[in-house]
Amino acid sequence: MDDGKPSGPKAKWWSRPSTGRAVPAEPEDATPVADTAEDTAVHGTAPAAEPAAEAAPRPAPAVAEPPAPPLAEPPAPRAQPLHAPDEYSTPPYGGPGPWAPAPPVQRPVPTPAHGTPVPPPYAGTNGQGTAVHAPAPAPVPAPAPAPVGQGPGEAYAPPPQPHAVPQQHHHSAPPQQPQPHPAQHEFQPQTSQWLRYDPWGAPQQPLTHPGPPLGADPQPRRRRRGSALIGAALLALVAGGIGGGIGAYAERNGGLTTVELPQAGRDSGGRAPDSVAGIASSALPSVVTLHVSGSAESGTGTGFVLDNKGHILTNNHVVAPAGSNGDITVTFSGGETAQAEIVGKDSGYDLAVVKVTGVSGLKPLPLGNSDNVQVGDPVVAIGAPFDLSNTVTSGIISAKQRPITAGGEKGDGSDVSYVDALQTDAPINPGNSGGPLVDSEAHVIGINSAIRGADSGSGLDGGQSGSIGLGFAIPINQGKRVAEELINTGKATHPVIGVTLDMKFTGDGAKVGGKGADGGSAVTADGPADKAGIKPGDIITEVEGERVHSGEELIVKIRAHRPGDRLGLKLTRGGKELSMTLTLGSASGT
Repeated sequence: MDDGKPSGPKAKWWSRPSTGRAVPAEPEDATPVADTAEDTAVHGTAPAAEPAAEAAPRPAPAVAEPPAPPLAEPPAPRAQPLHAPDEYSTPPYGGPGPWAPAPPVQRPVPTPAHGTPVPPPYAGTNGQGTAVHAPAPAPVPAPAPAPVGQGPGEAYAPPPQPHAVPQQHHHSAPPQQPQPHPAQHEFQPQTSQWLRYDPWGAPQQPLTHPGPPLGADPQPRRRRRGSALIGAALLALVAGGIGGGIGAYAERNGGLTTVELPQAGRDSGGRAPDSVAGIASSALPSVVTLHVSGSAESGTGTGFVLDNKGHILTNNHVVAPAGSNGDITVTFSGGETAQAEIVGKDSGYDLAVVKVTGVSGLKPLPLGNSDNVQVGDPVVAIGAPFDLSNTVTSGIISAKQRPITAGGEKGDGSDVSYVDALQTDAPINPGNSGGPLVDSEAHVIGINSAIRGADSGSGLDGGQSGSIGLGFAIPINQGKRVAEELINTGKATHPVIGVTLDMKFTGDGAKVGGKGADGGSAVTADGPADKAGIKPGDIITEVEGERVHSGEELIVKIRAHRPGDRLGLKLTRGGKELSMTLTLGSASGT
């Protein structure tokens, strides 16, 4: 039943479709010849790829070509497909057909006829950007012209042969017309989507991932790849070693660069004169460290320069270990040393003066006035605690006129000192004894002499306990008077009132004893107390308006004055309160 399909012989699916080029007319009685593919197989001529559209035409052979005669008749119309084109370019279901749409490829030249020269294969790249041109095969003699095959909707014609000599067609058909020269009629590829696929045509460009270049041996590439891998591994190994070495160096040395921290530049070194640094800078050149050694003991203390003659003031208990023939070495703040001798000492005031000779450039330390000191004034203590020379500590005046007693190791009271002291919280430790306590103008206002220890009560450097913020200094006004007497006479005088006190009295005040040390009266005849009318058994309660609570405190109050000073006293006698005035006497110290 005829359904509109072509009635001629049915084309096989491997039949090569027409290129759509103009072909010369042939007689109707032309005998069909076997498929081109079969002829190709028989004669051994491989399909040739069409050269690229932009490739230059093949040079013409030496054989002269006759002029191309006009075509006998126009080309037969090309059969149209029975179905509309597929807009998605997909083949119909079932077996592949001549009209199946395919990816756009350049239409190759059909398999040439017998003896026709094969054009060079596709000139393109191997997928790696390298142009590949196959050499042109040698021309093969053409024994016979190629027949024309027919199929439904298509026609076959030999390709244009610009260099072939025209041949006569078999049987009685008119002679074959020569093909035009490529220069006159260039091949125009079909643009229809129905004629873009040729399974036997030489590929014009690779449809899959390109392989190695044509004619290349894949083995060298594998060797090159193995060499590249080995080189990369060696490079990674070397880089790892270098990186490890750099890391180890950075870890051990803190980095590849030297670390420099920001720091302020050096200043001029100047400080305010009333600052601790300014006070210390001014006073330190006048402070010395004393190393004393005797037949039985030794010790370390501090002193300060009084004048250019080499007199140095210190505590009596500092030089006491030297005795009468001991050794005293003085070390100055600059490190110079000198031998010293005792000029005078007094155990009641706990003061002593030593002198160095053969030393020049001494800087005396200015003396202040202890009567001007107020509680809370800033002070600086300088000394050699525990033999650490040139130690500076600072604090304030905590109290004034603190009656303290120190010494008494001998048991007879001859080594007991009575001090109406300045109290300070500037740290004072064993070795500070004899050192200066200076005010904000670097003037001496006291001589550091005693501390209150946490373990042994009070003492003049006798124990080794540290400072607890309770230090005591002899006022410089008293020290100045005693130092002058020691330098001038070798001895110091003590103010006295001429009575013997009952040191065992536990009541409030200082009680005059009933008998003296020699068994006589407790009031010295014709002494200051006798002249003022004081009697044995009287209890003295005030001195110059200040309350007195014990015998030691009365002695301290009296020692704070000079001989010849007049004092106002209050006392009680038989329950009555009396007031009187007396003039202090004088006694030689020891």
